[in-house]
Amino acid sequence: MNISESIKAMGVVPVVVLEDAKDAAPLAKALCEGGLPCAEVTFRTAAAEESIRIMTENYPDMLVGAGTVLTTDQVDRAVNAGAKFIVSPGFDQEIVSYCLERDIPVFPGCVTATEAAMAVKSGLKIIKFFPAETSGGVAAIKALAAPYTDLSFMPTGGVNAKNLKDYLSFKRIIACGGSWMVKGDLIKAGEFDKIKELTAEAVNLVKEIRG
Repeated sequence: MNISESIKAMGVVPVVVLEDAKDAAPLAKALCEGGLPCAEVTFRTAAAEESIRIMTENYPDMLVGAGTVLTTDQVDRAVNAGAKFIVSPGFDQEIVSYCLERDIPVFPGCVTATEAAMAVKSGLKIIKFFPAETSGGVAAIKALAAPYTDLSFMPTGGVNAKNLKDYLSFKRIIACGGSWMVKGDLIKAGEFDKIKELTAEAVNLVKEIRG
C-alpha cells in the first residue's frame, strides 16, 4: 500500500506533540502495540526532529510523518529524520510544490473553496481539513466535497472518540487526525499503558464504524 492507502486503512492518525525525545520510543511502542502503527509528529517543539528519528529507527514499519510543517527547511529536516509524509496547517504553495517535486506525500490544511481549488490545481487528491470542528465539521466538508469531486479529506482539530463516527461515516473522509489517545499530560506522566489502551479503543471504534 502507498502512504494514503495505509492512512485510509488505519482510519485515525495520532497527532503527537513531544516535548522530550526520550518519550518517542515508548510512545511508538504503545501506538504499535495498540494497533495503530502511525504518528504525525508535530514540529511545534524542538524535540520533533529527534523524535521522528528515534521512532523510525526503532520501529521501521511504523508510518511516521511530520505535522505543523511551516517551511521547506522543516520538510528537509523531517524527511532526513525518516518522516514518510508532510502535513501543514494551511495551504502553502511553496511547501506543496517542494514536496511534489521530490515525491514526498503532502497533506496541506484547507478549509475554503479557494484553498481546495489551489490543492486541485496542484494535483493533490487528499487535503487536511483544519481546524475541523471550528470550521464547520462534517457539514462543511460535505459542502466542500460537492464541487471538488476528486478530493478526499483528512479532518483534524476537535476530532475525538465521541464524534469520530460522524466524520468516518462520510466516504470522502479517508481518516481523521486526533490527539485524544496521545494527550500531552499522559505522555509527560509516562502513562504509556493508558495510551496503548486508548489507541486500541480507537482502532476498535474505526472497525465498528466501517463495519
